[in-house]
Amino acid sequence: MTLLREIVDDALADFERVAELARSPCAASTIEVQIADPPHRQPASLPTGKMAVYAFFHDGQALKVGKAGAKSAARYTSQHYNPNSAMSTLARSIVTNPAKLGLTALDDAAVGGWIRENTARVNLLIPASLGLPILSLLEAFLHVRWKPLFEGRSVPDSIEPVAGSVARQFMEGGR
Repeated sequence: MTLLREIVDDALADFERVAELARSPCAASTIEVQIADPPHRQPASLPTGKMAVYAFFHDGQALKVGKAGAKSAARYTSQHYNPNSAMSTLARSIVTNPAKLGLTALDDAAVGGWIRENTARVNLLIPASLGLPILSLLEAFLHVRWKPLFEGRSVPDSIEPVAGSVARQFMEGGR
């Protein structure tokens, strides 16, 4: 068993407990796990009747965790390989901030190939009959668990002092 497979299996075992606590049981055995080591191929399609949570890993670090509902095949198959296909994609994140991966620059035309050649892709296929709340819960759980490098919005430096001030006021009981 590979280290990535262990990471996925451990997370799914814990997610099963999280889903029970949410009163929406989801046995780990109902989730089909696909792991494609680098170099990998983009999935050709999202299987009929399935939803997916997927993640990209580089050197053991999650880069991006995302989800695709049963009617979101493009999100699942291709958007993360093209920086101009949607607002929030792995490709756009890498082109915008290559230094996070120790790269000096990667252009729009090369980034998709870099992703295929250098990242592992984890696909967690879930029966669509389980519903979008389970899909969203699994995605959120994996964001917290794996702490992807390219998740979350960056806050401009000029806003941080204001945000910190507001947070301190809240913590001190002020309004």
